[in-house]
Parts: sequence; C-alpha cells; structure tokens
Amino acid sequence: MQPIEKTSGDVGAHIAALCASAKAATRQLATADTATKNTALRAAARALRAASPELIAANEADIASLGDSKPASFIDRLRLDEGRVAALADALDAIADLPDPVGRELAHFDRPNGLDIRRVAVPIGVIAMIYESRPNVGADASALCIKSGNAIILRGGSESIRSTAAIVGCMQAGLVEAGLSPDCVQTVGTTDRSAVTELLHAVDHVDLVIPRGGRGLVELVRREARVPTLLHLDGNCHSYVHADADIDQAVRIIRNAKLRRTGVCGATESIVIDRAIAAQVLPALADALPDCELRGDSDAIAIEPRLSSASTEDWNTEYLDAIASVKLVDGLDAAIDFIAEHSSGHTDAILTRNADAARTFLVAIDSAVVMHNASTQFSDGGEFGMGAEIGIATGKMHARGPVGLEQLTSFKYLVHGDGQIRD
Repeated sequence: MQPIEKTSGDVGAHIAALCASAKAATRQLATADTATKNTALRAAARALRAASPELIAANEADIASLGDSKPASFIDRLRLDEGRVAALADALDAIADLPDPVGRELAHFDRPNGLDIRRVAVPIGVIAMIYESRPNVGADASALCIKSGNAIILRGGSESIRSTAAIVGCMQAGLVEAGLSPDCVQTVGTTDRSAVTELLHAVDHVDLVIPRGGRGLVELVRREARVPTLLHLDGNCHSYVHADADIDQAVRIIRNAKLRRTGVCGATESIVIDRAIAAQVLPALADALPDCELRGDSDAIAIEPRLSSASTEDWNTEYLDAIASVKLVDGLDAAIDFIAEHSSGHTDAILTRNADAARTFLVAIDSAVVMHNASTQFSDGGEFGMGAEIGIATGKMHARGPVGLEQLTSFKYLVHGDGQIRD
C-alpha cells in the first residue's frame, strides 16, 4: 500500500475504514481454530521467504530516502537483509508451534447453588501497534495477534513505510491462503502524523494501543490516548558490577549487553560499578570496549582517564549507540538507589557471585525484567521462549516484560446453570 498525502479529513476517513474492517475481521478470527491460524502463519512465513528480494528492495528504498539524516544505529534498526528476513519467517513458524492461548481455562469453580463457572482466555479484539523504525516489529506483532485471535492495525514509522507494506502483504497472503480475512492485518497507508491521533481516539473500534518507540512517542500516546494503552517505555537499562563480581565474566557480559546490538531496547546504557573494585573493573572495561565511548563521573575518570566526562543528562539517556555512562557507587544499597532513580523500568542486571546480594537486588529493583549474571540483551520474547514479542511492557497493569501470546489475551467468565434463579 502506498502512502497517501492528503488532508486530515482524508486521513480520518482512512483510519475509520481500517478500524471498521479490523473490527469486522475480529469476529472471524476470534472463532478460528488453532489449525487455521497456524496455516495462516506458516503460509505467511513461506510468503516472506519467497518475497525476500522484494522485501530487501523495499527496505533499501526506505533507507535511501533518509539520505544521511540518521545515525548508523538507527539504520541498523531499520535494515533488512537476507538473514533478517529469514529470521522473520522463522519466528512465524516458531509462533505456529506454540500452544494456542485462546480458550485456556484459567480457573474453574462450582458454586453451592450448582452454577458451574469457568474463567477462559479470549482475544482482546483490535490492537493498534504504533512503532518506529524497526520493520520486523510488523511481522512479529502480526503473527502474535493472528495466533492470539486479535486483528491488528500497524502504524510503523514513515521511514519504514515501504518495508512495512511489503511485510503486511506477505502476512495477508498467508491469511487468505488459510481462508481468513486479509483485514486481520492492516497497515496505515499514510505518513501523516494525524493518523496516530486518529488511532488513539478510535474508542469505538480499537480495544488496545501498544506504542513501541522512543520517549517522545510514548509521551504522545500518554497525552492523547482515549483508547486503553499498553506502554513500552525506552530502555535505559543498567548493568551493576557488585563488589563480589567475577570481573572477567562481568566485563564479558557488559561488552555483549552494550555492543551486541546497540539499537535494541535491551542494550545496557548505564554501567554501575562498586567503588571497592572500580580500580580493577574500569581498565578492563576500557580495554574490552575500545569501540564504545564511556562517559564517567569524576571519580571514574580519575581511575581510568580514557573515559570522557558524563553530564547529569547521561544518567537518564537511552543512547541506542556505542555510548555508555559509568557511575561509581558505594555498595549495593547505593546502586539500588541510583538505578531506582534513573532506570526506565525496562531491564536491569546485577553481576555478582554473592547470592544474598543478588537476591536483594532482584527483589528491590522494580523493573519489568531483573537479571543476575546475564546480558540485558536477553530481555526479549524470543529468548524467553515466546517465539517473538510485541515489545517489553514497562507498566504494571495487565502485562509486564516481554509481551507474547498470553499477554495478548483477556478473559471472560462462562457460567453454566440448570435453571437457577436468584432470590
């Protein structure tokens, strides 16, 4: 689908039409059996593999349209290549292999009056996914919604509109092959920013909005949404090197957590180090991350002069680049206080051999994912065995952490009686 660049009235009509057709499609998808949904997913996976050259060409056109306006880390998040397209298709097959979340019995109880009551998982309905730059989100989100019985409207960033349209075409081909409506997966066909507001106000048709992007996008959703939202804040993630850490292991983990892919939300952005072992950790860290700019406080720079000076803004920054802030602290409590003040609530990790310190950290840190002796880049639905994820929810209601199939369902009560009436 090509973008339309018309008046706000045209955008409103466009969004209204998408929402109405998505709402109609939910009735079919909600009653589809597991075999039908899996057929759609596997057919879409085959379509993605077959269309790999076209997908890559569309993606290259997206990248070319940006010129030199974006940093390399942004382009990396946007880019598709043969390996990444294959990974998209593999994720669809993996989701097809997962148990169907719809119809799960969550509770079952009998009342003294003979009523038989069951709480069962059901689809949420129509989900609007608003995201930036990463076209793979469109495939993952679509697949998860198909399997969980939800229709989805994708509004990717303007920088990936061609890539998103090509991916949606493959998803729709899979749906049609399975005998399902292509309206179960749709994409907004305009780059006009008013389309986002229209989705956020579509209370009659959209059941849930999920934003995935930078703080600016999330704040816009918070401010404008009339539809319920599942927020995914930025990933200002911390790795804390405790005084009892295995230094070699800690440095190896931090290198991976920071540099494996700098543009993902689970990348470590801030490194917190116990002052007691800073003299051993900082030189090793600077040696291990020569391709990463480390910005430290004055005490850290005094120990390792290869660090540059951090400002107060650095402690709250999600760089999504080869940059990390470094803060020295006086022990576990100080580390917890610092992380609590600056973390975005996404993922934070402690690196230590001290089981008591790890236990305290895991309980005290109020983030969606808290890790011990592991790279924060494992904060990912695929790595958690979910097949894929729509994102990492950083709120505390309904879903938290990686959002996969189970998190894309609600529930209802099914009550069976035999003529009971209430006094």
